[in-house]
Amino acid sequence: MSWIQNNKFFAALGGGTLVAMVLLFMLGSKGSERYLVAKEDFDVAAQEAQAVERLPLYPTRENLDGKTKAIDEYSQALESLQSAFKNYRPQALQNISPEAFTTQLKSANNEVRDAFKMSKTKIPEAFFCGFEDYKTQLAAGDATGILEYQLTGTKQLMLALATAGAKELKNVHRPRLAEELGQTFAPQPTDASRCLPLEITFRAPEKSVREFLSSIVKPNGYYIVIRSLLIANEKKGPPRTSDAKFDKPVPPKSATAADVFGEIFAPGAEPKATDGKATDGKATDEKPAEANASQPEPPAADSNRILSQVLGDEELHVFLRLDLMQFLPAKKLP
Repeated sequence: MSWIQNNKFFAALGGGTLVAMVLLFMLGSKGSERYLVAKEDFDVAAQEAQAVERLPLYPTRENLDGKTKAIDEYSQALESLQSAFKNYRPQALQNISPEAFTTQLKSANNEVRDAFKMSKTKIPEAFFCGFEDYKTQLAAGDATGILEYQLTGTKQLMLALATAGAKELKNVHRPRLAEELGQTFAPQPTDASRCLPLEITFRAPEKSVREFLSSIVKPNGYYIVIRSLLIANEKKGPPRTSDAKFDKPVPPKSATAADVFGEIFAPGAEPKATDGKATDGKATDEKPAEANASQPEPPAADSNRILSQVLGDEELHVFLRLDLMQFLPAKKLP
């Protein structure tokens, strides 16, 4: 007792700690018991659900007809879906010689470069339709079939970009396919298509961006899926009213007294009426001409140009990640 009396603080601290440990133990025990009970109830419910799922339909004609109808409708829906993508499913891809693929690649690159030249689109100096790896080396013979299919789709995209009137093509990135790495593409049993990724970065006016994206969503032999799209204005800040350059109207030229009397009293000039009467005192049917009738109207301001200056006429920077879809052969349903 003398130690406790001499060390009251440590005695109180130890006693409080002991009581707290007992309380925590009791709470933990009750929580553990609740968890075990809940887990046991869950396991029982899961076993009952699995047992019900494995049970056959109750042997009635109505249940059999309903199940048969549901299976038939599901099979028809799948066949209809496979038929809808028939036009985008290529024939069996055949590998060609690496030399023949290089010839096709150069031809496609020249065609795309000519199209960009016609549209005045700036392109990188090393541009080669995204197949820059094969400028100085041949493609693997086992990869030429899929590469030829991807090359045709990429050329179609580049021609659409040139037709839309893009100002600059900044980059085209094409990740390597499994066949290029010496591997074999093995689709899963549930796969219906294969993705051939491609990334395009370009600069263009807003109208050209809309036209290019419209050409993507209206495929021509190729089904293209846009995975991500990033569009940024060329100018970081919003347009200001000071950016607008309004045309100053040209004031109409007014006739002066010197002009009027100079014509009347000019040597050899015929007398002219100025108040609807002839100079000899006889009435005339002629009406006085308006002062500004012969003056041309000032040109109308270009409202479209002014509006674009106020709302912003800068170009857009676009980053596009998409997939050229190669639909695999249709699967036969059981």
